[in-house]
Amino acid sequence: MTSEAVLDLFRRVGALLEGHFRLTSGRHSSGYLQCALVLQHPGEAERCGEAIADMVRGLGAQVVLSPALGGIVIGQEVGRALGIRALFAERQDGALTLRRGFALSPGERVLVVEDVVTTGGSTRETIEVARAAGAQVVGSASIIDRSGGHQQLDVPYHALVAISLPTYQPEACPLCAAGQPVVKPGSRTT
Repeated sequence: MTSEAVLDLFRRVGALLEGHFRLTSGRHSSGYLQCALVLQHPGEAERCGEAIADMVRGLGAQVVLSPALGGIVIGQEVGRALGIRALFAERQDGALTLRRGFALSPGERVLVVEDVVTTGGSTRETIEVARAAGAQVVGSASIIDRSGGHQQLDVPYHALVAISLPTYQPEACPLCAAGQPVVKPGSRTT
């Protein structure tokens, strides 16, 4: 899948949104990519997972780890395409952790998979969950990189699409200044 094919897919299913959004990072933006609208179509989810798997196959991952909620579906599809387990970390008392009997072995080679990376915060937190278990994080990947190259990850990072959409600190947001109501479309409310 080319970057343009992925963006065409997002446009086709109405997943490239325009308005005034509060991102998981707390920043505001006039654009939002709602991956769930793409991933609700199993065939499209599978295609995205296969495309990511093709990009990262050389990393030799033994397990995929994704942050809940946004990364679960694409993590599962990447795991399926690579023929490896796909786990997810979820929030408990405000911090990501492995639950539901999920475990990583010391030295196990982990690929962290997310739907969208903006600041890289959820990805970094997921990397720390793997490292705390003694696993080796060999890389990370996402469908969309909207970080503008500023995700600051300390592992190899791959994305199907890098897109630059403006983001603002809330106190400097021109959309707020114009009185436009803000919407929080993502899966995380805090």
